[in-house]
Amino acid sequence: MSRPSTFTPPPGARAHRLRTPRGEFAVIEAGTAVKGTVLLVPGFTGSKEDFIALHEPLADAGYRTVAVDGRGQYESPGAKDDEAPYAQAELAKDLLAQAAAVSDGGPLHLVGHSLGGQISRAALLLDASPFASLTLMSSGPAQISAGQQQRLKLLRDALAVMGMEQVWDAIQAMEAPEETETGALDEGLDDRADLRRRWLATSPAQLIATGRQLCAEPDRVADLAAVDLPKHVLSGERDDTWPIPVLDDMAVRLGAHRTVIRDADHSPNTDRPKATADALIAFWDGIDG
Repeated sequence: MSRPSTFTPPPGARAHRLRTPRGEFAVIEAGTAVKGTVLLVPGFTGSKEDFIALHEPLADAGYRTVAVDGRGQYESPGAKDDEAPYAQAELAKDLLAQAAAVSDGGPLHLVGHSLGGQISRAALLLDASPFASLTLMSSGPAQISAGQQQRLKLLRDALAVMGMEQVWDAIQAMEAPEETETGALDEGLDDRADLRRRWLATSPAQLIATGRQLCAEPDRVADLAAVDLPKHVLSGERDDTWPIPVLDDMAVRLGAHRTVIRDADHSPNTDRPKATADALIAFWDGIDG
């Protein structure tokens, strides 16, 4: 779970509803598209707030940023009991609709974190034409690691018999004591109220369906490599969801630019936002160059 330091949009950013032919999606938008627009797609259990610390540095560099809650994520509506709307192909079509809605005719850069990277890949394989580049942030070539698959199975089993509030309480009870004592998990949040509110607002059907996808995703790197588009693989220097050597190998197979953010784990966007923003800017400016 990504843990943003705040859920309050930075100065100059605005939260609003993005209207598309596939429904409305909650977004946070900032900046002016001097150099282009960036569409930011969050990961499993995440939300648009996971990118909140990237808006200001990207806007200062001339990029308009639009971070989106996907269908059934936090403030975007979605079915609570029906998994069908959360099939990967459906989420990919949602993303293409979002891209069309935010496009202003200039370059549109796509950034997908974790699950969001696999949805971004699926969207791009359906239609790459809207995009100027793809950044896969801590998002691997196929299914997640065996250890993470076990954790997601436990979550799916719990959601089958418990409500979201009960599952949240169980997750909190299982946290490592040292994390609870230091407050490292949610520094700056009001007693985890924001994280809890996000969790309770997320569709359980979305979590079950996308969690299953993460455990069964096939390797589609060869398909993506065949798409003529600049690609970037960015991660922290530690990752227990997709091991770093797996991400390194994927970057080679894609012919992608590779960035490793020091002192960051699975969510460099929240662990080291300034370094992450600098790496994204360098990649996009290099394309323009």
